[in-house]
Amino acid sequence: MSIGASPVRHDGRLPGQLRPVSVELGVQKWAEGSCLIRVGDTHVLCAATVEERTAPHLRGKGVGWVTAEYSMLPRATSERTPREAVRGRQGGRTQEIQRLIGRSLRGVVDLAKLGERSISIDCDVIQADGGTRTASITGGYVALALALRSAGRESVLTSRVAAVSVGIVEGRPVLDLDYGEDSNAEVDFNVVGTDAGTYVELQGTAEGKPFDRTSMATLLSLADEGLRALFDAQSEALARARR
Repeated sequence: MSIGASPVRHDGRLPGQLRPVSVELGVQKWAEGSCLIRVGDTHVLCAATVEERTAPHLRGKGVGWVTAEYSMLPRATSERTPREAVRGRQGGRTQEIQRLIGRSLRGVVDLAKLGERSISIDCDVIQADGGTRTASITGGYVALALALRSAGRESVLTSRVAAVSVGIVEGRPVLDLDYGEDSNAEVDFNVVGTDAGTYVELQGTAEGKPFDRTSMATLLSLADEGLRALFDAQSEALARARR
């Protein structure tokens, strides 16, 4: 998948090309649904747990809840990062990302049909090279779908959800930024969308010069192409689970 005929990027990809994506299923024995998603050199373990009780603030209301936790292993990055449990508190970035994952997954679940159940999605970054939050959402959906299937509740899913980054690097729009590109991007977007063509969340920032509406439209079109490819990867993985 590519858009335009701009020069290749540092890793040989065209501007509108995703990194290689793979989804390995059933990587944790005890989880109701689990997968290891690899997006280039970013690898995230996603596991879903179903509990027959809802969140405390929803008890007695007949609706369920989906939440997420996100963490990064100490050597997921080039330099060791101490575990947040050792520090005694989560960092702001971790809290922001896990809230985003939770919002994204709740956006495609009919919580009333789920009933008084809760599903927790754990996303642990094994290796990071940019796009850990987008990979967590994309893989988290697969783990969620597998868990709901095992519980006989797959019908509560209203659509698929995935996420991808886009940005402007060296003056050109590009899809699926790795760490080096993300660190040098003039504009950086994370786009969370559904296969129904709707968006759950758009996170866009100008790191230098402000961007205009035309640039934003170009980036969203590029993200839509990436999302379609990710939906295909999710569908293929879930189809394998049925065999």
